[in-house]
Amino acid sequence: MNYHQGRKEMEDISASPLYSEDLAPVAPSARNWTTWNYTSLWIGMAVCIPTYMLAGSMIREGMNWWQATLTILLGNLIVLLPMILNAYAGAQYGLPLPVLLRASFGTRGAVLAALLRALVGCGWFGIQSWIGGEAIYTLLLLIFPDLAGSPVLGFLGLNTAQAACFLAFWLLNMWIIYRGIETIRLLESWTSPILLLMGVCLLVWAVNKVGSLHVILEASSQMKEQENTSFWKIFWPNLTAMVGFWATLSLNIPDFSRYARSQKAQILGQAFGLPPTMVFYSFIGIAVTSATLLIFGEAIWDPVQLLGRFSSPVVVLISMVGLTIATLSTNIAANVVASANDIANIAPSKISFRLGGYITGFIGILIFPWKLLADPQGFIFIWLIGYSALLGALAGVMICDYYLIRKTRLNVKSLFTPNGEYGRWGQPAWIALVVSQLPVFPGFLSETGVIPPDMIPAFFRELYTYGWFVTFFLALLTYWVLKTRSLKRTVSPSFESVNFRFLTSTFSKK
Repeated sequence: MNYHQGRKEMEDISASPLYSEDLAPVAPSARNWTTWNYTSLWIGMAVCIPTYMLAGSMIREGMNWWQATLTILLGNLIVLLPMILNAYAGAQYGLPLPVLLRASFGTRGAVLAALLRALVGCGWFGIQSWIGGEAIYTLLLLIFPDLAGSPVLGFLGLNTAQAACFLAFWLLNMWIIYRGIETIRLLESWTSPILLLMGVCLLVWAVNKVGSLHVILEASSQMKEQENTSFWKIFWPNLTAMVGFWATLSLNIPDFSRYARSQKAQILGQAFGLPPTMVFYSFIGIAVTSATLLIFGEAIWDPVQLLGRFSSPVVVLISMVGLTIATLSTNIAANVVASANDIANIAPSKISFRLGGYITGFIGILIFPWKLLADPQGFIFIWLIGYSALLGALAGVMICDYYLIRKTRLNVKSLFTPNGEYGRWGQPAWIALVVSQLPVFPGFLSETGVIPPDMIPAFFRELYTYGWFVTFFLALLTYWVLKTRSLKRTVSPSFESVNFRFLTSTFSKK
């Protein structure tokens, strides 16, 4: 096995029953993603409507503009760490998340673990598809106002025009899936500069209309719906939600880093692309929304609705096309790639990446995303925090297994062997996953209304707001204890003590 620029070059494992071309180690010749590719990937994913509206929800709860911006920065710096750690494994071995999960959860257990992550991706796919469809619908209303009176589909709660726009955007996503991973790379590389430029144009428009950025930021305090709220009381749940915002990517980032030209490319690309873009674009959301309060007399949080206020059809058309591209680039990269690979892992010889993507699309429709987004409070406390608690545990197990137990060494052939070194179900990983959920589960039941809040001790309701952090560290610790105890009885060659040379060799030139 050769080692070059932090990457392993694999032997042939194509005869394995767990093998498929979509899940196989990426050939060295195909590992061509550069620092710019990863930076543009993150710009393309981070520049989206949910990011634009993110800080606004924090301000409504009682934060001021700089507190909201700081919370977003801290959340992204925190999630960047497990993201880079998991990405390292993908770049080193050229393997996607479903295969890497086999090391800790077993060759069969990894299927279920990957599906847990896939369901979250399917949910996000539905949400982003709805947002993209709404952008198209708003544009069409400016041209054909009578569409607002289209017949309502009672069981959906949508009119036929809304449903048609949602379906049109959904089909556009399906076409990109059909084109494959190289089309996705090109989409991100070409659209990210355009998306950043659009954000800057919105900010310039706001400042020009009001006359001063300082005045705009001062006006942001008028958008608070709750006054005299303790900062720390709202900081922790929002920080956890911010980590949860990209918790899915912190797991499935190997699906992208497996194409890295070097470890340096993926590490620098992510560091340059994620935190700066999230802070910059959410700040634009704060500034522009605050400006609408001064310009229109009301705070317009949704950029789609804001663009509907512009009188120039040309401006609206260009802006809506940009929003559609932004939502498309986020949806494909952040939600489809991972979920498609996870679903393909169910039956590698029968389900391709493309078919996995189609299945993701259908599940995304079935979650009724417009109903989920109708309640912003539920979106943060049930959706974002709830699934971040689950994904935090998966990340804790993976990082513990790869770095603390296996010291970055994997037996690739055994990852594709049903009854090989890694077993079938990975009992320690599942025990750690279950144990990590126990402290936060009562709070989840309280938030969903399954159990009245007054029947749940305040301690557990508060603990739920720290969901990702609690489950990440508890799963990591539990898994480490279980594995180290078992290793005292049976020692495998994979667990030989090795030097963590990746910490010093990542940026060396080889």
